[in-house]
Amino acid sequence: MISIPQDGILLVHKPVGPTSHDIVAKIRHLTDVKRVGHAGTLDPFAEGLLIVLIGREATKRQSEFLTMDKTYETVIHLGARSATDDCTGKITPASMATPVLPLKVKQVIDGFLGTHEQLPPAFSAKKIKGKKAYELARQGIIPDLTPTRVTIFEIKILEYSWPLLTIRTTVSSGTYIRALARDIGEKLGCGAFCEKLVRSAIGPYILNNSIRV
Repeated sequence: MISIPQDGILLVHKPVGPTSHDIVAKIRHLTDVKRVGHAGTLDPFAEGLLIVLIGREATKRQSEFLTMDKTYETVIHLGARSATDDCTGKITPASMATPVLPLKVKQVIDGFLGTHEQLPPAFSAKKIKGKKAYELARQGIIPDLTPTRVTIFEIKILEYSWPLLTIRTTVSSGTYIRALARDIGEKLGCGAFCEKLVRSAIGPYILNNSIRV
């Protein structure tokens, strides 16, 4: 039997498929508590740690959790581009993509350490004149997005075998891993998209301490 607090935080392992909102709705149903939210969206194709906030006092702390650094493990598919920067969009193989040497990959990866400007994905929840970017993108309109300042605190190659590159990275709040994958591909000159994404930590909270609901 899953033990769910009536007022507090719950660490949930969100699987691939449901939205973060779907998980919140399920917790709301299981607890019969009306005030339930979460602290940081995970895309449907992604899995991993979702902090669910239950009750009045917990939901008041949402901004505290939203600003925490986050750690991800992601598989990046090199040699192709995606309309959504992930595996759910229309995939277009790069016309001149050839295997990239491991040394070159490491040099490019190391170059992303630190603070820099990042352009959010076109298919994102960033708002432009009251509309979300993905709503415009779905209409065939290229959203006029503004780069945001993000920080990559750690980025490490876990495995590389062309065309798949697996990395672990710890980033500041507001960083899009899909955009990071895209930018790595552009720096390498071969294109890339996010094939798989797992959020393993939010601040001091880790996936290993989460439950499935």
